[in-house]
Amino acid sequence: MESDEVGLLENLVEEHPGYAKFIDDILMLTSSYLPPFIYINDTTNPRITSSVLDSVFGRLSQPQDWEYPPVRYARVNAVACFTARLFYDSVLNTLAGWKVRWQEGCENWPGDGQRWNDSIDSFLHGLKALHDSTGSSSHTVHKGKEKAPVQDQKPVMVIVIEKAERLKENLPELIIPLTRLAEMSQVNISTIFLSAVRWEDIKPSLGASPDPYYIDIEPHNKQDTIERLVSAFHSASFSQLSFNGINNIYHPALLPLYEHYAAMIYSICAVYTHDPYELQYIAAARWPGFVKPVLDEHRQAQGLARGDQSEEDQELIAIELAPPSEDQRMWLTRYFTPSITAALEALHPRSISAGEWALKNMPEPNLLSLEVVPRPLDRTKLGQKDNSMEHLPRMSKFILLAAFLASTNPAKTDVKMFGRGAGERKRRRRNGSPRKGAGRGGVAKVGFCSWLMEVPLLNSFSLYKKVPQRLSGPAPFPLDRLIAILGALLEENDVEMRPPAPDYVFPGEYTEMEIGRVQVYAAIGELTSMRTLYRTTPPEKLDGPPMFKCGIPFEAAQALARELKVPLNDLMWDPV
Repeated sequence: MESDEVGLLENLVEEHPGYAKFIDDILMLTSSYLPPFIYINDTTNPRITSSVLDSVFGRLSQPQDWEYPPVRYARVNAVACFTARLFYDSVLNTLAGWKVRWQEGCENWPGDGQRWNDSIDSFLHGLKALHDSTGSSSHTVHKGKEKAPVQDQKPVMVIVIEKAERLKENLPELIIPLTRLAEMSQVNISTIFLSAVRWEDIKPSLGASPDPYYIDIEPHNKQDTIERLVSAFHSASFSQLSFNGINNIYHPALLPLYEHYAAMIYSICAVYTHDPYELQYIAAARWPGFVKPVLDEHRQAQGLARGDQSEEDQELIAIELAPPSEDQRMWLTRYFTPSITAALEALHPRSISAGEWALKNMPEPNLLSLEVVPRPLDRTKLGQKDNSMEHLPRMSKFILLAAFLASTNPAKTDVKMFGRGAGERKRRRRNGSPRKGAGRGGVAKVGFCSWLMEVPLLNSFSLYKKVPQRLSGPAPFPLDRLIAILGALLEENDVEMRPPAPDYVFPGEYTEMEIGRVQVYAAIGELTSMRTLYRTTPPEKLDGPPMFKCGIPFEAAQALARELKVPLNDLMWDPV
């Protein structure tokens, strides 16, 4: 491959991180033989794939000295083109580069009153006329190491149909002709369907359509998504964008800080969305406020440097903008992390625009120079009276208590702390020593979850007496263990608060119903968004239950236990 082709591939890959293989496949097909029917399936980000196709075929439509043939490219949306005439006119006008103008009567191509939108027959004749009207090209192709000019090479026509699955609802009669467009029109044309569903879901029956050339787009990984967010910084830096009078928010010197910022945005928001467009929207809303303390400090330093100089020398003083120190970067991350979640909740459903949200959430001036910096939300004080847990529902408070016990107690102690014997309550230990008389072969049974079913009691747990778990930090636990402990807490401490339920006659039946409700899992998701629970496994991991860690300290758990009248110390393996 010559240097021009290598440069084209490198530029396209740099513009679209994560699409290197896809771009290489499209360029290879275009340079050799572009199949008449291609089906591209992207289940996660079809909008980005559409922009990649625009970039590839947009570059190839420009006359250059490379091995690729000339291209005429049109992209239409099956949602916007909901009638056959709209589809025909959109394709022909875009392929011909024709602009529909109100001053000229909104005439379609070719502008002489001739119509190509009456039927599929006239559309095929329009494609043929457009192909014949295209002049000869002085394009060049490669033959070995030499370039041979081709004077009469006709361009390849490419039609990309975005959201192709909507053709089955709006224009089902066009699916078969579009898949056989090259055969029926007898011109060099390729039809590309881009969809989030499989071809088998929209494929016409009776085998009337040929099998397409399949291209599957793999989902973005974490690094590709972060690189795409960072690539948006380069575009904004080139455009020298400002916000509300704040200049240099996309200064090239701030690129290292933005890379850490993009990683922070992904780590917080990826639990809810992986769409790079959504993440970029949230990042653009929070970035002006995130970088404002750095710019304020730079402006202060520049003012102090100029204050010691004469008026003639002040204009010559210019301190270069530099990224903040590591300590300042970590402080900015801690300070603005809660606001990222707030931005996600407001911007993802588009309750407010990004610009309006950014204006309402701008930090105070000179934030880094304050002696006592205010904290937006101190998670270590959640146990105090004035905290965000005061207004939580009762079930959410029980979930937090269960999460605290799951993160504090060893998993093997659950049966001893929460289990029941043959109808009688087992007394919990308080001092770390096992109950006397408990044999090695004893079995405890309890409902709610397999975590507490038929687990043999152990004689000694001296392994866990070395370092108390509450001092070594919260330990991760699976979701089913959390649900099991929640059921045990509800059964022992919430019976008196329940409404009458005569339909449930068996012990534990009401609790089993309560912990299986959807609202319990919705409450767990809400607590995760509040950062009182932390999910330690990525959402895309399918093997095994999701893992969590408790995010509240002992003081907060103790306050919740007092409010719910739960004997917290009796339920801890190493009580305080």
